[in-house]
Amino acid sequence: MALSLALLSLTAASILAEERRVLLTQVPETAAHLQRLERLPPGQRLHLAVGLPLRNENTLNKLLQELYNPASTNFHRFLTPEQFAEKFGPAEQDYQKVMNYARSNGLEVERTFANRALVDVAGTVADIEGMFKIRLGVYEHPTEKRQFFAPDVEPTVAPDMPIDFVSGLDNYVIPRPNYFQSKPVPGAADGSGKNGAYLAVDLRNAYIPGVTNDGAGQIVGLVEFDGYTPSDILDYEATNGLPNVPLRNVLLDGVSNIAGTENGEVCLDIEMVIAMAPGVKQINVYEGVNNADVMNEIAAPTNGEPVPTEVSCSWGIGGNTNILHALLEMVAQGQSVFFDSGDYGAYHNATNAMNIDQNYVTVVGGTELSMFNSGQEYENETVWNNNITPTNGTLAKDQSSGGILTNVPIPSYQQNVNMSLNQGSTQWRNVPDVAMCADHIEVVLTDVFTNGNPSVPGQVKSAFGTSAATPLWAAFTALVNQQASAEGKGVVGFLNPAIYDICQGASYETCFNDITNGSNTNALSPDRWFAAPGYDLCTGWGSPKGLNLLNTLVGLTSPVYVDFNYSGFQNGTYLDPYNTVAQGVSAVMSGGNIIIDTAGSSSETLTISKRLTISASGGPATIGK
Repeated sequence: MALSLALLSLTAASILAEERRVLLTQVPETAAHLQRLERLPPGQRLHLAVGLPLRNENTLNKLLQELYNPASTNFHRFLTPEQFAEKFGPAEQDYQKVMNYARSNGLEVERTFANRALVDVAGTVADIEGMFKIRLGVYEHPTEKRQFFAPDVEPTVAPDMPIDFVSGLDNYVIPRPNYFQSKPVPGAADGSGKNGAYLAVDLRNAYIPGVTNDGAGQIVGLVEFDGYTPSDILDYEATNGLPNVPLRNVLLDGVSNIAGTENGEVCLDIEMVIAMAPGVKQINVYEGVNNADVMNEIAAPTNGEPVPTEVSCSWGIGGNTNILHALLEMVAQGQSVFFDSGDYGAYHNATNAMNIDQNYVTVVGGTELSMFNSGQEYENETVWNNNITPTNGTLAKDQSSGGILTNVPIPSYQQNVNMSLNQGSTQWRNVPDVAMCADHIEVVLTDVFTNGNPSVPGQVKSAFGTSAATPLWAAFTALVNQQASAEGKGVVGFLNPAIYDICQGASYETCFNDITNGSNTNALSPDRWFAAPGYDLCTGWGSPKGLNLLNTLVGLTSPVYVDFNYSGFQNGTYLDPYNTVAQGVSAVMSGGNIIIDTAGSSSETLTISKRLTISASGGPATIGK
């Protein structure tokens, strides 16, 4: 009888196990093959970010295609965070259900988000293990000199529980800044700073000569995982003769703005935005621990800060679903998001080290910039590659990263790119998309020591890295959006559809510096990748040719609307359209889009001498007599 009870017990346990739903991609693959050193203490407290699935995902995917299709009447009709939550955020009852589920398992709800896509909870290891049916253990990291914790199996939840992912069950990947610093090297660069390092004026001379735009009215957001010393930023502005840009620290996960060992990354990011766009209205500096928290805060602010239109991340961060939902929201809201490609040359074995869906971000590589007359005029660029030999089988550093992301299907905007010269893939995502200067840039930062010595602020250093190129691109986009706003148009939004359209057309050579010399090869990838004409896996399409690219992107922003029957204030927007086609033609650059948002006719006659797309969305429209 005892045996029968035991068998019955095992059968019941199997049925219960089958009834739970597995949350995938939570256990680092490497951990599955490592020996567990010890259990994580049951009383240790962890902070988790629990993600819910978005609603109406098919509708969302269709909308994202339409938002970036100039032929669609939804082109650039971006959503607000409130509209996104209403249309696609999880339902209120599902959000409450997840919070109740956490509380019933002994966890505390620490923070909620306006988009209802994420909820922060905290609890002991024992309670967390019980909630997700896992065991948290400590392991020796296979590539870094530290230990990490992770679950022994994939976490599971009740089958009807609307949970997509849990972030914080492991610390296998710790956010790492992608920059390096050193003392200025004499003769290494052609700028006007100390020993030839590039100052703000040099970078503007290189990429936006003659452009007066300064980013006025724009809010730039920076993804950070450390603090910084405000006096360093003031010193940089004073050194470069620039105004004091307002900074707003958005502190998440209980962090404080205290400069740690990685504060140089934060200073570099802030200073590069100020260098390229010194007139921005504000820089939001998002400082946190959990990347899901940071990205969702940027998409749907909960701390009262304005939504940033341009977003830059110069940190190597892990995550897939836990930041994908936030990225989808940002794309739907017209936020331009830039990620750095990394500083370790060609991705080893052509794969991506980070499990991030990069189809919804513009990935930025690095170049080595040369200039004439101490930073007064652009000369040329090559692939940034300092050829530092790796040791102990690790990746080389000081190189523009790039390669094929074999865990990310190729996006639609890359599918028509000719990959015959660059060794790129026609099946998987290729990176980077674009590039900018990543070498010998003068910055001001605080030296923070780990040996107990006091911090030393105001240190002038020469910085290297795609970490510099990425906020420079975000700041350049602030100049574009400033111009678009001045012309009564909307923001450019996610840049990749526009960039790939421009670069596969007749405007490529006038809008981009095509980097055709150099490579990001290293000892681990000696045969890839090499710069090539057009797109390549070292610097993407290249770097911006200031005014030409700026004007072209502005011309491809929100379409100009025309309503023959409209008599109110007119600036060509959806809410305040023009009432003649002639006004619309005058308002857009070549390649622009005019939508006649009404049925009817106009007796006007006109000659159009530039390439435009004119369509009617409100019914048949007739122009001319």
